[in-house]
Amino acid sequence: MKVVENLQGTLTLNNGLAIPQVGLGVYKMTDEAEANFAIQSALRMGYRLIDTAAIYENEQIVGQAIKESGVNREEVFLTTKVWNSDQGYDETLKAFDTSLNKLQTNYLDLYLIHWPGKSKEKYRETWRALEQLYSEGAVKAIGVCNFQIHHLEGLLAVCNEVPAINQIENHPYLTQEKVRKYCQEKNIMVEAWSPIARNRLANEPTLNHIAKKHNKSVSQIILRWHLQNGTVVIPKSIHAERMKENSELFDFQLSLEDMKNINALNKGERIGPDPDQFENGFAN
Repeated sequence: MKVVENLQGTLTLNNGLAIPQVGLGVYKMTDEAEANFAIQSALRMGYRLIDTAAIYENEQIVGQAIKESGVNREEVFLTTKVWNSDQGYDETLKAFDTSLNKLQTNYLDLYLIHWPGKSKEKYRETWRALEQLYSEGAVKAIGVCNFQIHHLEGLLAVCNEVPAINQIENHPYLTQEKVRKYCQEKNIMVEAWSPIARNRLANEPTLNHIAKKHNKSVSQIILRWHLQNGTVVIPKSIHAERMKENSELFDFQLSLEDMKNINALNKGERIGPDPDQFENGFAN
C-alpha cells in the first residue's frame, strides 16, 4: 500500500487524476472571517485539498479564500457535493452551476453525490448528470458519499463511469471494512469524513498507548492509520495549531500490530446517520 511522504503527496484515482491524501474539511465553517483565515492558513501550510459541499453554505467563502491566498487555482484540489434536494438530472446540472459560481471557478476537481437517499432511480439520474459534466470537462473526477455496497451495486449496474471516490464516515469505531474492501475491488478510492471521530476517541486507552509509544497525539495516530489503509482524509479544523498537528503524519510509521490493535476497536458506531435510513437534514 502506497503511503504519501508529505502533505502534498498524492494518490491516483481510477481515471489517473492525482488527489492529495490529506486535505481540509470545512463542515460548519460558516463564520466568514474565521473560515477565510482557516482556509488561507491551511493553504499556507501546504494543504492542497479543500472539501466543501452546497449544504455547508460556505462555498462562497471557500472560493474567496482560495482566490485571496495567492495559491494558483490549478494547485488546489477542490471538492464540493450536490445536496439531496437538488438530486435528479436537470436539478443537479443547475446545482453544479450554482456551486461553480459561488466557488468562483470554471471547473471542479471532484463533484460528489452527498447522500444516496432512498430512491435508486433518483441517484442514478443524478449520476447521469455527473457523467455529463465529466464528459464536458467541467469536473475532473466524479464520485459519491455515504454509499453502502448495495448503493454502489445499484450504480455500477447502469453507469458509464465508475465513481472515483466514495467518501464515507470512517474512524476506528467505524472501520467499514466491508465497504472499504468492496471499493478496493472496484478500484474506487475511499475518503474518510470525520476521520478522527470529532475527537471523541481522545481518551481511548489503546490509542493513547500507541500515541505514547510514538510520541504523537491520538489524532495523529488515527490519521496515520488512515494513511496506511490507503484512505484519503479531510480532518476539519479552524485552528492553525490543530491543522499543523493534523499535517505532521510523515515522520513515523505504525507497526502491523498497531494497525491490528486499532482495527480491533471497531464498534460499528456512527456519529452520523445510517445511509440506509437517512434522506434529508444532515451534512457531513
